[in-house]
Amino acid sequence: MIHGEERRKIDQLFREVADTGMSRRQMIQRAAVLGVSAQALTLAFVSGARNAVAQGGDNPLGVDPEAPLDIVIFQGGYGDDYAIFVKDEMYSRDFPDAEIEYVGTQRLQEQFQARVVDGNPPDVMDNSGAGNFNTTALFSEGQLANLDDLMAAPAYGQDGVTFADSLVQGSQQEGVFEGSQYVLKYVFSVYGIWYNQALFEEQGWEYPQTWDDMLAMCEKIKTETDMAPWTYQGLYPQYMRSVFDQLVYKNAGWDGILKLDNLAEDAWTQEPAIAALTALRALYDNEYIMEGTEGLSHTESQTFWIEGDAVFIPCGAWLENEMKDVLEGVPEFQMVVQPVPSLTAEDALPFSAVQAAAGEDFIVFSQGANVQGGKEYLRMLFSQEGARFFSEATKSLTAVVGAAEGLDLGTAFASVETAIAEAGENQFVARYAGWYADLDEESRLQMGNLLTGGATVEEVSETLQTLTNELRENPDIPKFTREAPGAEATPAS
Repeated sequence: MIHGEERRKIDQLFREVADTGMSRRQMIQRAAVLGVSAQALTLAFVSGARNAVAQGGDNPLGVDPEAPLDIVIFQGGYGDDYAIFVKDEMYSRDFPDAEIEYVGTQRLQEQFQARVVDGNPPDVMDNSGAGNFNTTALFSEGQLANLDDLMAAPAYGQDGVTFADSLVQGSQQEGVFEGSQYVLKYVFSVYGIWYNQALFEEQGWEYPQTWDDMLAMCEKIKTETDMAPWTYQGLYPQYMRSVFDQLVYKNAGWDGILKLDNLAEDAWTQEPAIAALTALRALYDNEYIMEGTEGLSHTESQTFWIEGDAVFIPCGAWLENEMKDVLEGVPEFQMVVQPVPSLTAEDALPFSAVQAAAGEDFIVFSQGANVQGGKEYLRMLFSQEGARFFSEATKSLTAVVGAAEGLDLGTAFASVETAIAEAGENQFVARYAGWYADLDEESRLQMGNLLTGGATVEEVSETLQTLTNELRENPDIPKFTREAPGAEATPAS
């Protein structure tokens, strides 16, 4: 079996052969330049010939129909019924002789790091949730399979449509490294502020569109009701970090976000960042956060919110499905999402600007025993059949074009669709936390400190800027840059 960096080099070599039409002699010479051993090249030819025999119109990726498949799925807010459906009703239907090992679980890195290091990883994984692998690190280590052949393959069950063309335009850009696809994003989600529309109608409230209006409404809630204005997923303060990201984006436009992502010298000291941190600190200073929030898990805080102990909570579009059991006991609850309020009335972008992007990272490991089977599983998952089942089961959108057309799935689903439509081109996602594990961890910690009085705005800003500077100057850390909205991740050094 060919592993790691040599697998990547062979993939690059075969792409160059396809693009240039080089002769066999030229290919062998090029392999030597790339550092591909003769043994690995021979194995690649044998594997390619075997795939060519298996490959056909119903099997465009050349999957060995008898090869076992090893699947690992993050069992989080979306559950894993959808993944089991694709396994049982699609992959097993097309490859009945393939044995499938399946695990639905959480905290993936803790459980599978040893297998990855030993060169025996699962074939395909939903690499999501707390404790997942850092995909940038996996790419840098040569652990991710190149998915370009999947992107060029026919979409499952659709005539005349490639897999790439079946997906929402731009939804997969975050999974591109060095010009090739290595990660696929499945769920198309809005991240915003959630509340109970029935409560708002009962109280005659209107959702605030600026942060000053938000604070005024919080004061009204605090003084006139028994509810707390806000709660959040206390043990996981990255939920509030996303609110910070949106405040910066709305106030400064892409310039503010690009400074954070590109490790600028004033990333965390720029005026929009200071203003956003100050806005969030006001929730603590004015006692607008539900008492005890900092000690709650995500599901605990979300349960208190549904039960009426708090009015606002930040989250992504998985919230309804994650809390469906609790919601069954509160049938009158009408869950809806809105964008984070504008930082000021003079923001660069309108109120409708929102964090909306594809999420749930699906990967195929380059050292997996059945790489092509892993890709085929994803081809099925990202099909009209697979994606529509997901939306019906989770009340969430996918990155598959038209898969949820005509579905009526309640107020939360409808509000997500409305938010995406009204945002138009003003959609974004910050990348710094995904690119740099140390910055991810420290920004989570500092956001928690900010919201519990453990650190001032100035201390948070200085701490994160110091770390940003250290990362930027460290030659041993791979760095990435973004130059424009929707630009791919490109190595900076």
